[in-house]
Amino acid sequence: MAYQDILDGIYNEVIQIENTGKVADYIPELAKIDANKALLMPHEGSEICQYLYNHHANYLELGRIYILVNVLEADKDFFTSKVSNIIQVADTTELETFLKYLILLPNPEAYKHVAVDALRTNITPIFDAISLNNPYPALYFDDKQWNQMYLKAAFMQRDLSAILDIDKRANKELARIISDFAHERWAASRDIIPYFWRPVGKFMDDVLLEDMKKLFESPNEKEQIAAALSCAVSDNDKAKALLNENTLLKQKVEQHLINWDTVK
Repeated sequence: MAYQDILDGIYNEVIQIENTGKVADYIPELAKIDANKALLMPHEGSEICQYLYNHHANYLELGRIYILVNVLEADKDFFTSKVSNIIQVADTTELETFLKYLILLPNPEAYKHVAVDALRTNITPIFDAISLNNPYPALYFDDKQWNQMYLKAAFMQRDLSAILDIDKRANKELARIISDFAHERWAASRDIIPYFWRPVGKFMDDVLLEDMKKLFESPNEKEQIAAALSCAVSDNDKAKALLNENTLLKQKVEQHLINWDTVK
């Protein structure tokens, strides 16, 4: 079957849902789509096009999101609860798609409970869908939820650099949690991803200053860089003095020769 016929079928399905008010958990037209067929999406253009491109969206994902967006735009008040019911019975792939493109829905805040529930999972694709390269957590999670996500991403050894808006969502409690977690790892003679320290710079206290000293003295160059970058954004005089003691690293920070991408 030609893809145009499938797309026409999906469009007709949307019309039927809007007319009947019934959202089925199985849509035959979606079953006809090859999940491995990627969209030929330009990397430039609208924000939505860029988002789909960056997430390597395929036709099946687009079909699922297209249906949800259109029925919610048709009658948000009526269909919001029905979409929630569908998500409760979604399989792993369907839930991954929903979370990954949740931000594209006309009322993404209505499904915050789904996003927060995803933080509890040990299924990596589900956790990655909400936590990595996704603007939703930074926009809608409170500090407790954000901190939980960040710590779990580190615990699961995910790519922390793929978490969006880390600097904006940094907070004092998270800085404390990071320090506590680091102490536990050090006590067990286990390493810590240097990037993990990124949120602490604005919240330096005596405990974190001792952590920075340890990083500066580390034989791991990336840990030294993490300490320098953290102290560089701090308003704490002791942190500034600590950076001044490490002249070469300070110069590299000032000359923009090192940044958080350096320690990924």
